[in-house]
Amino acid sequence: MKIITLNTWGGRVSKELMDFLSKNQDVDVFCFQEIYHRATHVHVEQGGIDPNLTLFDDMEKVLPNHVGYFRPNYIETYGLAMFIKKGLQVELEGEYYVHRHRGYIPEGEASNHARNIQVVVLKTNEGKLNIFNFHGLWNGDGKTDSEDRLNQSKKLAEYIMQFEGAKILCGDFNLEPQTESLKLIENLPMRNLVKEYKITSTRTSYYTKKVRFADYMLVNDDVKVIDFKVLPDEISDHSVLKLEITL
Repeated sequence: MKIITLNTWGGRVSKELMDFLSKNQDVDVFCFQEIYHRATHVHVEQGGIDPNLTLFDDMEKVLPNHVGYFRPNYIETYGLAMFIKKGLQVELEGEYYVHRHRGYIPEGEASNHARNIQVVVLKTNEGKLNIFNFHGLWNGDGKTDSEDRLNQSKKLAEYIMQFEGAKILCGDFNLEPQTESLKLIENLPMRNLVKEYKITSTRTSYYTKKVRFADYMLVNDDVKVIDFKVLPDEISDHSVLKLEITL
């Protein structure tokens, strides 16, 4: 089974992103962050390149062999999405809020919106496979620890612990590798594949700041990893993380 996670940057490199998806139809599960779904305006200003306000619909068209699930976390038209290959048995698809609540509108900086975890539970011959899609809090002050981020990680860890079987947590955590907020999740325990595989950056050339980490994939011991890599494709300011496992 192949799983990809990507912060899409709101689809700002839309053509290249769609080309990438069309060439990767064999991927079983896509986990996406910063997805617009029939939005009428830009929610998170990032400058330079306009986002794709119909990104989810465009992804559905280019991934006809997958079923898309959208979970908003800001103004109902911006948030997380997962695309699951048809034929896989989805036992559960849902969400859980780890920062603020659904419908919360922040004062000032829009990026400081509510944060949820999207979860899909797949039923396989080897048992349940729980996949969690996450986009962590951005507070406008770097990717270091804060009270909100520590509380977010505690809630995330408590939620994940409720699930039995193999677990994969992936996404844009907005955290540096050495933070206590990340260690709270690693201590579940879960293997941090970015650290384990000695990845040096999860950002592309579109991102010019010095901190090169934001995205992670973590697995528990029930997940049998075949391969994990950061792909070279420049389809966002975040890199594509790809995991291959056996069931």
